[in-house]
Amino acid sequence: MGRLWNSFKIAFSMYSKIPVPKSEWTKENMRYVMCFFPLIGVIIGGLSWMWGFWGIQLVNSRTFYAVILLLIPVIVTGGIHLDGLLDTSDALHSYQPRERKLEILKDSHAGAFAILTAIVYFLAYLGVYHELTLAGLPVVCLGFVLSRALAGFSIAAFPMAKNTGLAATFSDGAQKTCVKVVSVVYAAACTALMLWYNPVIGGCAVLGAALEYLYYYKMSMKEFGGITGDLAGFHTQMCELVIAFSCVVGEMITRM
Repeated sequence: MGRLWNSFKIAFSMYSKIPVPKSEWTKENMRYVMCFFPLIGVIIGGLSWMWGFWGIQLVNSRTFYAVILLLIPVIVTGGIHLDGLLDTSDALHSYQPRERKLEILKDSHAGAFAILTAIVYFLAYLGVYHELTLAGLPVVCLGFVLSRALAGFSIAAFPMAKNTGLAATFSDGAQKTCVKVVSVVYAAACTALMLWYNPVIGGCAVLGAALEYLYYYKMSMKEFGGITGDLAGFHTQMCELVIAFSCVVGEMITRM
């Protein structure tokens, strides 16, 4: 139980701004970090649902309502996955050899494409949330768990692009079979709940997430020779945006 508790604390201290007791980052303590990673998505989803359900009744501005929805994941995570999205954008648009792209991922400076990506990403998310209704909100909230379950599975199952970095550390220290099984359970539960809640909206979200995950795998293997922590962050952010967009599409279909 001690190892599980330590893995829980490390997961929350690394991937969120939620205060937790400190824990030593040893190989033993990091074995099950990815098993607890999706629980951060549960918190984000819960907060998003509360604001999504009650906020729309409290404020008159649809734009302000959408902005708060947009900021909830950033506030909870501290933007750690956004960093991966922006670093990956810079690396992909460099059109450099694989080794150079991996170096760009580690570069702490933001390039022009990172800035452009941030602007386009937030504008797209704002537009999606502006159109989202309460019909699709529960599926979007489940998407925060699903994106992290898929990311955790990739850390345990996909080849690593390099033997250093946080993703490689977690992959090396993880009980890979356990992490894969737990991640699949999370993903299956989210998928079942999405489809049970609304087969059309949930089906669109699941399809969107599946297509994004396929792109994430193929892009990572082709461009980087495996995954890194930044690429997993890229996936998490893109998966959540795709799920939200897919929910809006699903809502449109149900109204036809």
